Amino acid sequence: GVSELHPVRTRRTVGDRINADRLEANIIEAAEQCGVLAVPRLHPLVSLEAALDAWPSQEPLVFCDEATAVANPLEALASVPPGPVGVLVGPEGGFDAAEREMLLAKPYVVPVSLGPRVMRADTAAIAVLALVNATVGDWV
Repeated sequence: GVSELHPVRTRRTVGDRINADRLEANIIEAAEQCGVLAVPRLHPLVSLEAALDAWPSQEPLVFCDEATAVANPLEALASVPPGPVGVLVGPEGGFDAAEREMLLAKPYVVPVSLGPRVMRADTAAIAVLALVNATVGDWV
């Protein structure tokens, strides 16, 4: 169900660029494997601040936040209406305190816990996409 990928640079992002050709090849391969006709669009790498400034305020942004007060992700996602939604997964080491504060100050950000285990970013992305799809996506 992913239509766009927006790589975001945070304070703890390892490296300052992405291998767009490799990512594009992975995106096409995954789309082919899943039988998807519309290949997700890959956007250029931008800072977290720029991504938040450009985010459409009417579209919820699910933020994987290991420190959120609501431990049950289904409860947190209950407030998200069906329709377009973004998902933000942190870098290795997670978001720093200033980034977390900046995210939580945005009215469209929905913090979601993925449980007590620390996950790799790619694993966290799969976990949160499954949760979002089950609660506000195709399975609703």
